[in-house]
Amino acid sequence: MTTTRTGIAIVGAGPRGTGLLERLGASLDELYPDGELDVHMIDPYPVGAGRIWRNEQSPLLAMNSMAADVTMFTDDTVVCAGPVRPGPSFAQWAELLRTDRLPGEAVDDLDPELAGELRDVTDTTFPSRRLQSEYLAWVFRRVVRGLPDRVRVHVHRGRATALTEDGEDQLVTVEGRSEPLRVDTVVLASGHLDATPTPDEVELARRAGELGLRYLPPEQTTDSDLSVIAPGETVLVRGMGLAFVDLVVLLFSGRGGRYEEQGNGELRYVPSGAEPRLVAGSPRGAPYHSKTHYQLQAGRPPLPRFFGPDVLDPLIAAGRPLELRSELWPLMAKEIAWGWYHELLRGHPERTRLDWDTFAERFAALDWDSPEMAALITESVPDPIDRIDFTALDRPLDGLRAGTLAELQPLVRARIAEDLRQHVDPAHTPHLGAFVAMLSVYGEVTRLQGEGVLSDRSRAHDVGWWQSFFNSVASGPPGFRVRELLALSRAGYIDFLGPGMWVDVDDETRVFRTGSAALDGVPPVMASVFVDARLPDPSGDRTVDPLLAGLIRDGGAAEDILRDDDGTVLRNTGLIRVRPADGALLDAAGEVHPRRFAVGPHTVVKVAGAFTRPGMNAQSLRYNDAVARAVLDSLPPARLEDVSPAA
Repeated sequence: MTTTRTGIAIVGAGPRGTGLLERLGASLDELYPDGELDVHMIDPYPVGAGRIWRNEQSPLLAMNSMAADVTMFTDDTVVCAGPVRPGPSFAQWAELLRTDRLPGEAVDDLDPELAGELRDVTDTTFPSRRLQSEYLAWVFRRVVRGLPDRVRVHVHRGRATALTEDGEDQLVTVEGRSEPLRVDTVVLASGHLDATPTPDEVELARRAGELGLRYLPPEQTTDSDLSVIAPGETVLVRGMGLAFVDLVVLLFSGRGGRYEEQGNGELRYVPSGAEPRLVAGSPRGAPYHSKTHYQLQAGRPPLPRFFGPDVLDPLIAAGRPLELRSELWPLMAKEIAWGWYHELLRGHPERTRLDWDTFAERFAALDWDSPEMAALITESVPDPIDRIDFTALDRPLDGLRAGTLAELQPLVRARIAEDLRQHVDPAHTPHLGAFVAMLSVYGEVTRLQGEGVLSDRSRAHDVGWWQSFFNSVASGPPGFRVRELLALSRAGYIDFLGPGMWVDVDDETRVFRTGSAALDGVPPVMASVFVDARLPDPSGDRTVDPLLAGLIRDGGAAEDILRDDDGTVLRNTGLIRVRPADGALLDAAGEVHPRRFAVGPHTVVKVAGAFTRPGMNAQSLRYNDAVARAVLDSLPPARLEDVSPAA
């Protein structure tokens, strides 16, 4: 007699899939103590790394996190139902590998370029994405080695193209396999999904083609065909987030340009002759804020304090729709400011007039947007630069005006340079205190969305603003990338448009045209190339993922559509509906499927990243744990079958 083998398929074997596998292993003995288990990891890209972090990409592309701030493992701060199983952060992994303390692993196993990089890694290094690929691959190997013998992990290097069912069995069709995989439960963890262009983008591409122009629609920059951009030509770029930074790296350093240190602390760009000229803008008009290059001086602030379960659970229990911007933002702002001032008063007390205990007691008793709060901050913090300014954080270039594009450049550069200085100078660690608090707030906003207590109108308008603000503060590039942008601007290779960018097509002159609110009345900039430097908006309906497209077509999955009180559609988010508590997939009728789950940026549950900072009670690790435990609970009981030979 033996037990039958139970099967789980995880579609997407990047960091999210690996994190789920680790959490499955952690709770296996508790929730599925007897059965034998097959776990199928399905991905056309390498396991562990997946598409975004695959080894086969430009070595010039770096992570946006320091080595010490990247982990895939739970620690004692993570509040979850499953067991905590600590493991090395990226920086710790690099140190263990350098000192020959990882059995069966050696630095010399890496290619020489990566081996050289690893030997130089410190806690504050921003590693290349290719080296992160090695860390993630190692994490996957470690997780698999740590599973009990009754678990077998099968890797399928192919794309999952369909999900159907036969009774309770889930059938996953995988490219290159003659027969579908037959499993009990499926988890869709594919990460960012490509989508066909929107109707507006299709129309723009059509007009561009008719006029002989070139338009690059939203996509992963690493997958864009940048060979269509010729040396020396002007290129209009919309979007100044991480896709923009990647675009700059590939068009300048990637074409042989280099940077030299100047004696004044600035970089000088040395051209190769193959680079274009970029004219870049966005609604905000500025690149994302640089990552901070320092550690907290006062330790992690006590969070949550003003925007946590004690405050929010009674609001949820009241059962009425909540408005994020008008009702919750004052609490969110107070929480973020709490992180800022905790770091300022405890880490830099010489720059304040009150001790922390006195300030904290008075701060806690006041509403964020009250005159009394403003007076307390003015009294306690004499220098305005030490006071948190949400308007400047969210819209750092608003109010800038210039009579020409050339006159605008030093104004924009001055603000970007000052923002960079504050993010790398340890005198300004309150920025990091606010960032840590923002992570806490982000997790609670996600919970509120999951509980369904935000009004659809607020979700349609306010949540997008909050996500954009969060991304600009929390998802920025390393400081050295901002220094490179400034060098390129001083050299005349990048012109910043400022806030309020607009773009159109002039049929008569057969060009793209652009301008901004900062250049009101100034003749537009014209070019024959336009790049939308951002990821595609999420869309289940327009997804090019065949498995998800099939589920939506057949009613097995549905997009999240927001409606006003009168039933009017406010917005189709394009995100896939799941049960927020555990990622269980909802069908078109809103019914939970007991054996299908989905997790990642293509779902309504917005989790900040597939890996995270250590010591932060990270939302991503907690959610991985919740989903993994729900998956284990979904499995049928282990069954005995007779496999003895026939008489």
